[in-house]
Amino acid sequence: MFPQSGKSIVFDNFPDPTETWEIIETIGKGTYGKVYKVLNKADGSKAAVKILDPIHDIDEEIEAEYNILKALSDHANVVKFYGMFYKKDVKCGDQLWLVLELCNGGSVTDLAKGMLKRGERMDEAIIAFILHQALMGLQHLHVNHTIHRDVKGNNILLTTHGGIKLVDFGVSAQLTNTRLRRNTSVGTPFWMAPEVIACEQQLDSTYDARCDVWSLGITAIELDPHTPHTPC
Repeated sequence: MFPQSGKSIVFDNFPDPTETWEIIETIGKGTYGKVYKVLNKADGSKAAVKILDPIHDIDEEIEAEYNILKALSDHANVVKFYGMFYKKDVKCGDQLWLVLELCNGGSVTDLAKGMLKRGERMDEAIIAFILHQALMGLQHLHVNHTIHRDVKGNNILLTTHGGIKLVDFGVSAQLTNTRLRRNTSVGTPFWMAPEVIACEQQLDSTYDARCDVWSLGITAIELDPHTPHTPC
């Protein structure tokens, strides 16, 4: 399914984005670049683009994100991937454009914070729906031997029609038949599973896809911080 580890991406194989897409506005920031809303010049449709710049040598994180999006974005709970583009710019530096589905509803973190400011709490049924849909997306990744490794509210987006989408695969990892566990400490600290954090100090520590489930559990607390939570 995925290219062999270390196989480089040939930039010249990707089309120039300016022939198809026009930047409208900045909408956020991902792990490795800013995110913009773009307009398709041909049909008027809108999308989101993560621009990675300047690009000199592609690193394994960017290559992994491209490969994961290309292979696994065909699921209802994973952001759709519309393609990679390469913009040559001698003056400002070359750019890689990852064009993705536009999720106008923002993140579930934004939703929770907005309700909190209004003195409201997210209904349990809504939280359950968000978590269930996110779990479906994670199941899709896990059965395809991929760990997200940065599950949190900011990486779970809402579509205009209430769809739930996992995004930002900049630190995701592929598992193989010869490497069923990982030992690199990555992610956002407050959401990281204990076994992932342990990798910083214990070189023999490893983890698997279950670390995503822990992170989703922390996300549940994030969505309803007023509910008492009993530690295990």
